[in-house]
Amino acid sequence: MSNVQLLIGGRHYTVACADGEEEHIVALGQLIDSKLSSQNPAAGQSESRTLLFAALLLADELHECRGAMISQEKLDQTEARLAGQAAALADRVEKIATQLESAASAP
Repeated sequence: MSNVQLLIGGRHYTVACADGEEEHIVALGQLIDSKLSSQNPAAGQSESRTLLFAALLLADELHECRGAMISQEKLDQTEARLAGQAAALADRVEKIATQLESAASAP
């Protein structure tokens, strides 16, 4: 187990994490800090409320990414289905062409 020091919103926090996860936790802390700094600080707003708004912004981004992933998965499934239908249609056209060639060469 390791401890990582994070600087978020001008305050230092010590966070425990698994060995090898230190860089990831630091990057997450930096992401939270960047969300905090992108907000217009309201006068008299508590630290917990400021962190809540940063968490809500990050949750909204996550929600949008998940929605985009689901849309992409549906698009991929549609493409696969259409590719299968196109292949089946190509097979049918090939069979018809073969039948026409056979009929044309028959006496």
